[in-house]
Amino acid sequence: MAGTKGWGRLAATAMMVSLGACQGSVSSSPEGVPVALESIDGAPAKVQTALIDELSNAATDRKVELVGSSAQARYRVRGYISTETADGETKVAYVWDVFDAQKRRAKRLAGSSPVSIGSGSISSIDKETLSKLAAASMDEIAEFLAASKSENPFQTAEASDDETPVAVQ
Repeated sequence: MAGTKGWGRLAATAMMVSLGACQGSVSSSPEGVPVALESIDGAPAKVQTALIDELSNAATDRKVELVGSSAQARYRVRGYISTETADGETKVAYVWDVFDAQKRRAKRLAGSSPVSIGSGSISSIDKETLSKLAAASMDEIAEFLAASKSENPFQTAEASDDETPVAVQ
């Protein structure tokens, strides 16, 4: 009987260690943290729509839960994209402001990348460039969400009336 109790304790200990390991991997995932994409400024409607499609694909790949702008969300994201040409090289730049439930900016994510676009205009950005921009953006957003998931209690960010919402498709 003493041997049986020993095995039971060993099994219980092993299960607790396994569950602890699982819990560690869950906290490094952005799953369960809904995010509303509210707006993308700086691009014409056609580019915004294409970028939203690419962001949605990238979000799915990274297990980021994008919700509509009128839905309950822990964070709300507003984006800005632009192009600039210097020394014959055109770059596309992006900024994502992530706001919490109190409408405070919780994080600003920014980056830029050289691109090949004919006119240097943002309206001529191709699907491949938008896909790369979306992937880089969602990598950073997913990393932020995963880190914040374990740090902050769940609160939702209310929809804002000051901007025209961007529908997630």
